[in-house]
Order: sequence, then structure tokens, then C-alpha cells
Amino acid sequence: MNVLLIERGEYPGSKNVMGGVLYRKMMEDVIPEFWKEAPLERPIVEQRFMMMDKESAVTVGYKGMEWGQEPYNNFTVLRAKFDQWFAGKAVEQGALLVNETVVLECIVENGKVVGVRTDRPDGDLYADVVVLADGVNSLLAKSLGFHKEFRPDEVALATMEIIKLDKKTIEDRFNLEENQGTTIELFGDATKGILGTGFLYTNKDTLSLGVGSLLSGLIKHKIKPYELLEYVKNHPMIRPYIAGGEPVEYLAHMIPEGGYKSMPKVAGNGVLVVGDAAQLVNAIHREGSNLAMKSGQFAAEAVLLAKERDDYSEATLNHYKTRLMSSFVGQDMKKYKDSTHHFDKFPQYFDKYIPMVNKAASQMFTVDGSSKWEKQKKIWRDVGTAGEKFKLARDAYRAWKVMK
Repeated sequence: MNVLLIERGEYPGSKNVMGGVLYRKMMEDVIPEFWKEAPLERPIVEQRFMMMDKESAVTVGYKGMEWGQEPYNNFTVLRAKFDQWFAGKAVEQGALLVNETVVLECIVENGKVVGVRTDRPDGDLYADVVVLADGVNSLLAKSLGFHKEFRPDEVALATMEIIKLDKKTIEDRFNLEENQGTTIELFGDATKGILGTGFLYTNKDTLSLGVGSLLSGLIKHKIKPYELLEYVKNHPMIRPYIAGGEPVEYLAHMIPEGGYKSMPKVAGNGVLVVGDAAQLVNAIHREGSNLAMKSGQFAAEAVLLAKERDDYSEATLNHYKTRLMSSFVGQDMKKYKDSTHHFDKFPQYFDKYIPMVNKAASQMFTVDGSSKWEKQKKIWRDVGTAGEKFKLARDAYRAWKVMK
């Protein structure tokens, strides 16, 4: 097959941003044992979750040495390095990579996408199938009528910094051995109680620190994204990790948060939509790269089937949607279809209950001569009136219901 890969940046990865976690299984399905040659940062052996208040955090996590051994579980990556390598593997297989080229629109003839129009002179390119991977705000899919303008509560904006720090210092601060990494997800005060998360990931000799929240929350609370990032950098739970580090790169990225109900049409006559452009992000588990990779694989399978049949109609290419929705991608999207909307509708989960958990932990673990029975009673009294206790139980049930 003749494959053309169009990249608007100077090189693959120059325009791409993500938190920085790559999952092994999905990439291995494309390139077996890729970790032996890919420019990866650190295999992750520990995942932590911080429920943060203004001066405290309740932390849970898992650390397993099995994740530090082949074939590993996941890795931190820097997209500018990794994507160049990944695109190079496609070129090795015969793909033609064209950089610094913007696709302006799809060329449609008789209801079928037959190619793309680019910003180059004589830049019309024709193909049997066009695969759209142009990000969360896919202007190309929108121009085809596959989706409307996304609402502010369907999209998050994440800002992040890459912070230079000595390799040994990173390992000491995060209790790591050589070639081991940690991810820390931040909830609650990291986003000032707005629905969203922060993150702190270890690379070889840098840290990736970022925070993202729904656009609707940023607008409602009149908070600028870079202000939120500065707030996280100076938070007493985070500041010691990055002390002495030097910011070397600043990035921003839109993230699809609408979930299953915001997914656009993903297959048409002569066209497929993958990755962020198809809204494929599991917001609850902070997974996106693995869903994007799997969607790319399923899209390729559909194109191969269409070539075999010499039929590039929506009826044949819809094999992609069938495979996508029957896989873990579609199943996870369905499982959490109401979660983002629920937690956005009821902000008390972030701005009330997380501080409540921190206060309870502080009271329980402070040794002041009071018995543990007395402490438990005080914690229960602090929840509030009978009505407030009922509301807490109701909210816990609602959260379980949208997550089960």
C-alpha cells in the first residue's frame, strides 16, 4: 500500500503534547519489543494518587518490582523524542513522511472523501482512504459534519512544564533505583477544587509537571491555566519534589473529556477518525495514548479489509467502529460514560469531600491523648447534621453507580 503521513510540525512530535505515559501492551502490538530501541524515559514501577488539601495530602498507591522488568507495564516518554522515532519506523516500512504541511480540508466528491487539500502549492492529494488524527478539536471531522463545536464542559485544557533536574536527585527524592520511574496523580486542591487533575512524572533527568481542568471550570472560576500551574508548583506537597529544578519547556494541550457521549462519527465514505479526534480518552483512569494507538491499529485493519474488497464505502470502513467499540476502548468509554458529567455537576467531591478526608486523617493520626473511639466520634460529628450525613452517603452511592 502507498501510505502518506502528513505532519504539520517541523518534525513528528514537535506539535504533540501529552502528560507523558506510554502503555507497553498497545505499542507492543504494533512493534514487538519496542522498548529495546525506542527513546523511552523510565519504566514506571510506582503509581501514586494524592488527594490534596491546601497543606496536606492523603496518598495511596502501588509499587511493584514486576513493573521494572521486561516486558514492563508503562513508561514515561517525551513526545518530541519518541514521535520522531515512531514515525521513522513507519518510514522504514515504506510510508512517505511529509513535514511542515497543514491539511486545510478534506476533498469530497459525490459524498466520498477522496483526498486532502494542503497549504502547499498544488497541494491537493488524493487517496482511497483518509485517516484523520488531527487532535481533540478536529476541524477536519467537524467540516465533514461528524461533530459539532464541543462545549466547554466537554474539553479540558492542560498546561505543563518540563523541569530539568539531576538524575540522581530524582531517584533520591522519589525513592527509586536506576531505570525506575514514578507517576503521581494529583486531585483536589491541585485544581483548586475544579474538576480536573494534576500530575508529576519522572523522566531520566527531567520531571513532567502539569495540571488540567475542564474549560467550563476555568471560565466559571475565572482562573487562567498558567496560574493553576504556578499554584501547583508552589503547593507545599509538590514544591520539595521540584526544588532546584530548572524549567526548560512549557506546553499546553486540549484534552477530550466528554467521553462516550461526545464521540463523533468515526467512519464515513473514504474516511476514518482516530485518537483524540475521536474523543478517545478515559478521563477517570487518565488514559489516552493507549486508546489512540489501538484505534490506529483498528483503522489500519479496516483499510486492509477495504482494499481487499476494493470497497472504501462507509459500510466496509465501519468495520473499524465495530472493532473499536467491542474492544477495551469502547467498553471503557461506555463504562465511564456518565462520570465526567457527574463529577462536574456535583463539585463537592473535589472542593468538600477531599478536604474532609484530609481533616479526618489528620485527626485520626494526631496523638493527643484522646482515644481512637473519641476521634472517630469527632470525625463523624464534623461531617455535619443528619441531613449532611445523608447527602454524603447519597453522593458516595452516586459516585459508585457511575463508576461501577
